[in-house]
Amino acid sequence: MEPIDEAIDRARSLLDAARSICVVTGAGISTDSGIPDFRGPEGLWTKDPHAEMLSNYDVWVSNAEIRQRGWQSRIESPTWMATPNPGHRALLQLEERGVLNTLVTQNIDRLHHDVGQDPSLIVEIHGNAHEAVCLSCGDRQPIEQVLDRVRAGELDPQCTNDVAGIACGGILKSATISFGQSLVPDDIARAEMAARTCDLLIAIGTTLSVYPAAGVVLLAHARGVPIIILNGEPTAMDDIATVVLHADIASTLEKLID
Repeated sequence: MEPIDEAIDRARSLLDAARSICVVTGAGISTDSGIPDFRGPEGLWTKDPHAEMLSNYDVWVSNAEIRQRGWQSRIESPTWMATPNPGHRALLQLEERGVLNTLVTQNIDRLHHDVGQDPSLIVEIHGNAHEAVCLSCGDRQPIEQVLDRVRAGELDPQCTNDVAGIACGGILKSATISFGQSLVPDDIARAEMAARTCDLLIAIGTTLSVYPAAGVVLLAHARGVPIIILNGEPTAMDDIATVVLHADIASTLEKLID
């Protein structure tokens, strides 16, 4: 692999020439904010394989004990204390320059929103952890309202939304897309449109092994669009990238974009 300084210079040249950039982000961009990734060496699922069950839709729907564990784990999640890091702030500059086409994120932490990124430019391909949704009536509410009920002693809170004069009683779940759960078609369409209209794609903090986010990179590559990959570890698509940067994400983004 080429020296990191030379790779950064080549990536910066691509950025300077671009006028419509699609960014794809994964968990790696948020680790400097105190949110662990899932599959890395220190990842949540690497350390505790059973934790992955909490993100399985069929298990959540069918297993009350898993739901109870899930709500308790959400109370203790580092997400609620996390704030945007320099990597998030660097990406905001792309929007301020008028060159950000779309930001497709696999993250559910909403740190791209918190830093001030225009929500209309963000595609949360896996939903978000800051809302709760009823699986019966579809009602949405801030997840903090549900977590307050858990703190007050409700082990498996049910939906209290008024439906025809009675409480719904449906199963509540965070508004994230779990394994086995359908993705939002409009989100997929927006992500694919970004890949078809951008003139540069940057993939940041993702192993590019999970679809459809990984498919966005392939769509752009098929058009001959330059690809920059920035990640702490090798990814599944390093071989198709124009520039590969295996480096610290936040500090490297600052060097590239500032």
